[in-house]
Amino acid sequence: MEAASTQIRQAIGSVEELRAEAAQSVELSRALHDIKTLQAKRFAATYHDLLNSPTYSGCAQFFMTELYSERDYDQRDRQFAKIAGAIEMAFPQPVIATTVALARLHQITETLDLAMARQWQREQAPSRAIRYYRAWRALNCPQQRQWQLDTVLSIGRKLGELTRRRSLRLLLKMMRHPAELAGLSDLQTFLENGFDRFRQIAKADETLQTFLDTIQTREAGWITALESIDEQEAEDLIGKTLQGKP
Repeated sequence: MEAASTQIRQAIGSVEELRAEAAQSVELSRALHDIKTLQAKRFAATYHDLLNSPTYSGCAQFFMTELYSERDYDQRDRQFAKIAGAIEMAFPQPVIATTVALARLHQITETLDLAMARQWQREQAPSRAIRYYRAWRALNCPQQRQWQLDTVLSIGRKLGELTRRRSLRLLLKMMRHPAELAGLSDLQTFLENGFDRFRQIAKADETLQTFLDTIQTREAGWITALESIDEQEAEDLIGKTLQGKP
C-alpha cells in the first residue's frame, strides 16, 4: 500500500490539475463557479436549522466553509501537500488515515464538480434548477455520490473520537508558531477549527450521532430524489430548497 504522504500528495496534485484545466477556459471557470455557488446555497438551505443551532452551528459552519463552499482552497491545499510527510511521521495512525480520507474526498468532490461544470456548459435549460438537474443526471454516478456521503460520515465519526484526545489538541497548539513561521497559517487554521468544532459536540456521543444522522438522512434523501424525479419535480425541489422552503 502506498505511503499516506504519497496518497495525500497525489490527491492534492489531482485537484491542482483539475483547477488548472478549469482556469484555461473562462466559460468553464464560470460554469464551475455557478455549480459550486448553487451547491453552497443548497447546503445552507438544507441545514439552515443546524447552522443556526447553538449546539451544531460550529460543525455545520465548518462543513459549509471548508468542504462545500465556492471559496478558493489553493493556498491551503499547497500547504497540505507540503507537510504530508510530517503528518505521516508526527501523528498517530487514526489521524493519518483521516487525513488521507479527507484528501481523497477533496479530490473526488473536485472531480465531480468539474464534470458537472462541463455538462452545465452544454445544457440549455429554462432555469438554473433544471440545468443543474440535467447536469447531475448526465453524470450518472450514484455510487460516487454515495461514497462521498459515506466518507463524510466516516470522517465525522473519526474526528469525534480524535477530539477526545487531549494530547492531540496540545500538539496542534504547539504547532501554531512553527506553522506561522513556515507559511502554513491557512492549514493550521483549518486543522484547529475542525478539531475545536467537533470537540464541542463530541463531548456527548448522542450529540455527535444526531448531527451525523441528520447529514446522512438529508443527503441520502437528496441523492435519491435527484436520481428518481423528473424535470418538473426537480424544478420544484431545487427551487424551493434554494428559497429555503420546506
